[in-house]
Amino acid sequence: MDIKIHSIHFDADQKLLDYINDKVSKLSLFFDHIIAGEVFLRLDKSSDKENKITEIKILIPGKELFAKKQCKSFEEAADLVVEALRKQVVKHKEKV
Repeated sequence: MDIKIHSIHFDADQKLLDYINDKVSKLSLFFDHIIAGEVFLRLDKSSDKENKITEIKILIPGKELFAKKQCKSFEEAADLVVEALRKQVVKHKEKV
């Protein structure tokens, strides 16, 4: 699976990139035919603590799955997004 990570309006450190790459690649354990994944990391301009947004879009044959979460840290948001996508992938696999 090809994974592209985009950090918007900031530079993500290598540790964060590795963490997200590792999490997203685990989705292939649930469904072998994932073509690519695209991750967007954003900082929200709001002043509250939950200003980190993680969006992940994955391409599978005939469909595109998407999830978005906003949390205090990118790691926490990535965990929640990957879990949401895992549920979508499992649901799609059952349909196929």
